Amino acid sequence: MVADDADGNPLWRCSGTLISPWMYLTAGHCTEDPAASATIWFESDVESGIPGNGYPFGGAATVDGTTYRHPQYDPNAFFLYDLGVVVLDEPVYMAEYGKLPELDQLDDLKTRRGRQDTTFTAVGYGLQRINPVFVEAERVRMVAQPHLIQINTPGFTGNFSLLLSNNHSTGGTCFGDSGGPNFLGESNVIAGVTSFGINGNCAGTGGVYRVDREDDLNWLWDMFGDLIDAGA
Repeated sequence: MVADDADGNPLWRCSGTLISPWMYLTAGHCTEDPAASATIWFESDVESGIPGNGYPFGGAATVDGTTYRHPQYDPNAFFLYDLGVVVLDEPVYMAEYGKLPELDQLDDLKTRRGRQDTTFTAVGYGLQRINPVFVEAERVRMVAQPHLIQINTPGFTGNFSLLLSNNHSTGGTCFGDSGGPNFLGESNVIAGVTSFGINGNCAGTGGVYRVDREDDLNWLWDMFGDLIDAGA
């Protein structure tokens, strides 16, 4: 997705997940002011379609929508309520959609034996590589299988986020992957959305904002329940 201001000017790019024909789930910092709308591409390889696909302004195969963010979202502490959605102007039909988790579904990972073996499927269109002299930033959908490092730890992650591995063995996330899904295992259950990195070269660990908390699920179902149900 590319977020646009009220005049239609492109602002930044992020990733996300369709959870119904009308609902695109992403991060709150992807939909924060001055974003007023978003343009979304669904091809796995956006890069090779430029300029014919209209990137970053949109084209015949893109869908626009209105941006929203968690009501408690604060750009000065974005990681606390880092959840956003785009309500599409027209539906996009697929055989399967991302599924929201159950309330507090991830809590049992804290005490599960073999926690370090818990894996996720991270998906996004972000940078493939970054170092001081080289950046690889093709807009291509990539997949990684990071494993769980930290959950429900007071302080840094609290009970609102996860830390997952970012390394050559498991892959990981980087700039532009923000808002993309981190599916639980190989399921279509969205454990959380890519939220933050610990350093400037996307190494070591990646931060994921959890979607299984009461404030997140209440906001999504109370405000957008009919549109989410459309994909059930």
